[in-house]
Amino acid sequence: MTKAASPDPATPGTGSADQRTLIELSGLTRRYETGETGVSALEDVNLSVSNSSFVVILGPSGCGKTTLLNLIGALDTPTAGTVRLGGADLTRASPRERREIRRHTVSFVFQSFNLFPALTARENVQFGAEVAGRARAAEVTEEVLDGVGLTERSDHFPHQLSGGEQQRVAIARALATGNPILLADEPTGELDFHSGVAILGLLRVQPAVGHTVLVVTHNREIARIADRVIELSSGRIVADGPPPGGQRAVSELHW
Repeated sequence: MTKAASPDPATPGTGSADQRTLIELSGLTRRYETGETGVSALEDVNLSVSNSSFVVILGPSGCGKTTLLNLIGALDTPTAGTVRLGGADLTRASPRERREIRRHTVSFVFQSFNLFPALTARENVQFGAEVAGRARAAEVTEEVLDGVGLTERSDHFPHQLSGGEQQRVAIARALATGNPILLADEPTGELDFHSGVAILGLLRVQPAVGHTVLVVTHNREIARIADRVIELSSGRIVADGPPPGGQRAVSELHW
């Protein structure tokens, strides 16, 4: 499996923050204006996430989970507060700097896979490696496809793959970037139980090879395999700690 890359030390805004803290949010607020009124998706969120951890962000639809993920992934900007990734302050960065930080720090896995339909599995994965500027992109692509068990399916197009296989391609593409943070937004939402468990198994082993994984979900069962569960309600953190009842193995999940 590919080794996670560290944030580019030349990236503007990168400091000498404690390397054990990869994600740091302070007073994070995101409001959306709708006519004469405003809606708060997140309100005064404070959070630190360490390297090589598996974190589940849990809550119902509309609680702010995806907004939080988009802010961490530099896809959105906060109304107030700060977001720091590996010491780089996203809230002080220019649009160009934000793109560079995102390119070298975070990779996304979406519920809807977001694969290019005209590219094969191999081409989709290699695209991720090349966009991230990985050396040996072709070799890295073969390594991660083998790691997710898709070597024999690598020349197939997305429409020729099952949902579980498509999500494995999406995970392989994220891993091929070499970025240290994997952000997964409801990664099992469109999969059957067995495919979903297989995907969670792939994600769950990533901290052992240096990745920090954040999984957004409304499924409380998935939270049982986390190192840490952060529960959101109405845009605020209402609980933060280990899974209630203790951590479980992926093989023990059921829903």
